[in-house]
Amino acid sequence: MLSQSKSAPILSAAPPPPTSSFRITGMTCAGCAAGLQRTLEADPGIHSATVSIVSGLARVSTTLSADEVIARIRQRGFDGTQELSGAAVSATEQQQHSAETRWKRRAIAGLTLWLPLELLHWSAAGLHWHPDWMPLLMAAGSGLVLLITGPGFLKSAWQALLNRTANMDTLIALGAGTAWLSSALILALNLNQPTWFGEAAGLLAIVSLGHWLEAKVSSRAGSAVRDLLSMQPETVSVVASDGTEVTARLEDVQPGSRIRIRPGDRVPVDGTVLEGLSDLDESIITGESLPVMRGPGDHVVAGSINTTGQLLVAATVPGTDTTVDRIAGLVEQAQSSRAPVQRLADLIAAVFVPTVLAIALLTLVGWVLAGDLSGGIAAAVSVLIISCPCALGLATPMAVMAGTGAASQRGILIRSAEALERAGRAREIIFDKTGTLTGGHPELIRLQVLPGFDSHDVLRLAAAVETLSEHPAAHAVVEAARRQELTWAQATQFRAFPGIGVEALVNGKSVRIERDAHASSRILIDNVPAALMELQDTLRPDATAAVTALQKMGVHVRMLSGDRPRAAAAIAEAAGIAPADVTADASPEQKLEILRASPACTIMVGDGLNDAAALTAAPVGIAIGCGTGAAMEAASVIVPGNRLLAIPEFLQIARDTLRVIRQNLFLAFFYNGLAIPLAALGMLGQRGPLIAAVAMALSDLAVVGNALRLKHRLDRRSIR
Repeated sequence: MLSQSKSAPILSAAPPPPTSSFRITGMTCAGCAAGLQRTLEADPGIHSATVSIVSGLARVSTTLSADEVIARIRQRGFDGTQELSGAAVSATEQQQHSAETRWKRRAIAGLTLWLPLELLHWSAAGLHWHPDWMPLLMAAGSGLVLLITGPGFLKSAWQALLNRTANMDTLIALGAGTAWLSSALILALNLNQPTWFGEAAGLLAIVSLGHWLEAKVSSRAGSAVRDLLSMQPETVSVVASDGTEVTARLEDVQPGSRIRIRPGDRVPVDGTVLEGLSDLDESIITGESLPVMRGPGDHVVAGSINTTGQLLVAATVPGTDTTVDRIAGLVEQAQSSRAPVQRLADLIAAVFVPTVLAIALLTLVGWVLAGDLSGGIAAAVSVLIISCPCALGLATPMAVMAGTGAASQRGILIRSAEALERAGRAREIIFDKTGTLTGGHPELIRLQVLPGFDSHDVLRLAAAVETLSEHPAAHAVVEAARRQELTWAQATQFRAFPGIGVEALVNGKSVRIERDAHASSRILIDNVPAALMELQDTLRPDATAAVTALQKMGVHVRMLSGDRPRAAAAIAEAAGIAPADVTADASPEQKLEILRASPACTIMVGDGLNDAAALTAAPVGIAIGCGTGAAMEAASVIVPGNRLLAIPEFLQIARDTLRVIRQNLFLAFFYNGLAIPLAALGMLGQRGPLIAAVAMALSDLAVVGNALRLKHRLDRRSIR
């Protein structure tokens, strides 16, 4: 059986620069976010960057200072402030609410002014009533709409122009501006041509309405982060040294603060129970609502619900760095990241707006050459409006937000959209054995001491060495020695050999514990074989059900273990994994080679320190939540430690999310591919600009609504 030191090195590439979050203001569409991201990624001082229009955050991995990053953001025409720890969640909620309120006001003002004018204009045309003041009224009314709702679009378009680029607002501003100015010119010159005052006002009013509905739906889709935040009370009852209780803000809690938690309260901060006994609902971490008993010495996590007794808890972390804060940060990080499937949309969006401008110009020129200036203006404006690529930019982030939010509600934490997409494509999963399929708590069931050695002396020496190791097998040896009430000396010169064993000096003797072909491991004292050890582990209660669920989903399940073939085969048989799919006697290096040779999007599931390198190398690494910190940091997904069934749940969420992403991208591409030719050929008629505005808004809502449908379906699905 393998053992490994807590400090054993793991070879890896140089770590990327630290990542900082910046709150971006001034973005009005997904194109703004994509353009800013491209600008940041092109900077040689920035390792990587992701910008989300949904959360309003830019996450930047860079060696540059915060001021330098903000300066680059401002060069693009936006503004930014660095997010401080613990502030991102509430700031996101505030920004989403602010965006929703802003677009609501613009939409209501625009519709209130435009609709009466449009109804009057239609009624007059139907009655063949053409008073001289009607065009002037339409010009004044639509001009007022432009003054109220237009500045947001015009400012963004102007900033893009200053940066020698274009965005969605460029198309909106050009469309509305061209329609109004050409109509004003026709009116001023008293030409016998139709005007589009109503269409210019209707465009801005309808687009503002679409943005309001998008912001409203986006806020609902991102509720997972706010729900997590609500799992912590704003104030806590702190017990002073004299026993008196005072009410304090959560952010003022420091490690060592003593917190009183009464029945029905949520645990406000991670800590250790000092007094009391109670059942706690820890579903926020485990996804399992069955309460667990906690008493003196036990660890409790923020967000848990205290159901019965009263507890006195000593905080182990500051009130601004609880488990809930870290989970919310991971969820928002995933929701702000970009999936690989989005790259195609980003590439198209990078050239989309200039292409549309060229098509609109060619459309106008073609119609003018055909002798129809009025039709050319209507067709060109329609092209500008109907081709806005906002739906293309929203296709992926809205679905990712729904998927990661649903996963977090089940205790499943996803670090990035890339992991979610890859898992959605995965058709093979590899399980580690010890601590993953098994409980990770083996017992020493047999110690066969060889002639010339005493069993107590051998066990003492082995325990002295294994005390310095974190492997589950080491814990089994130490526990066996404690049960026999043995004591041992401090080991020195401890060394670990990944995949082989450990050794150290104890009382001047060289003690080595290593793998053995005939037992779990053997003990050598001064290079002389002294004993054979046999350890036995048990399968997790839901391991078989999890493997069966994955196989029913069409996933090829394999097991990879450093244990002996006989022990590995026994666990695999009990879990329902075919013998041909079991690889035993695998060192950490061999695990890496196996993963590199596996099909693309293979998933690796593990929990131990010797799994960390494999979890990092795997396209998708899933860490068991009760595993070591190294494995948790290496993994791209973390599932509750006591629920292997969370793995097929996660795969189903990933598949559903990827399906919706594909549907959204298809809707966006199909819409633009159909709409642009229709507009350019004048098939929308003189009312084309208004029809285009409605069609563009509906395309955005179709994408957002599809993501919201995913959220509702995932929310309704029962948690196993």
